[in-house]
Amino acid sequence: MRKLTIYVLLMLFIPWLSIPLLGRSSFKRYLPGTIFMSVYVTLEGYLAEKKKWWWFPYPIKPNVLAEMPLILGPFFVGSLWTLKLTFGNFKKYLLLNVIIDTFFTYFMMNWFKRIGYVSLIRINKFQLSLLFLLKSILMYGYQYFHELVFARKSN
Repeated sequence: MRKLTIYVLLMLFIPWLSIPLLGRSSFKRYLPGTIFMSVYVTLEGYLAEKKKWWWFPYPIKPNVLAEMPLILGPFFVGSLWTLKLTFGNFKKYLLLNVIIDTFFTYFMMNWFKRIGYVSLIRINKFQLSLLFLLKSILMYGYQYFHELVFARKSN
């Protein structure tokens, strides 16, 4: 259990070490889409817990989703980087997301299950991949819409 706690803490904090490389303007620009999707994924986590889509046997604290380290670490920071590297080129964005999501679904999920962090219960890996694809499209759409509205307000 102590080893798992160390893995979870590293997963939460290591991605944040790359934030200075992102740049202040990119951080501010892509923060709205990232926050929107992080809130969405958190709400999805509560639904998934209720519907038993996946199971986290590792409790963080009572009434706190055990997937919060994933959401606040690699997901949050990874979303910022993905938007920075690909926003404005939807095909590139989608391709990068498919690669990242496939790696997560088919490799990281196996490792997470092995260390006792999470297991899929009522959805399979293909369904999880489709869920990730849908969220990727939703985040891009939100960021695109946000920039349209923000650009109109500044003109």
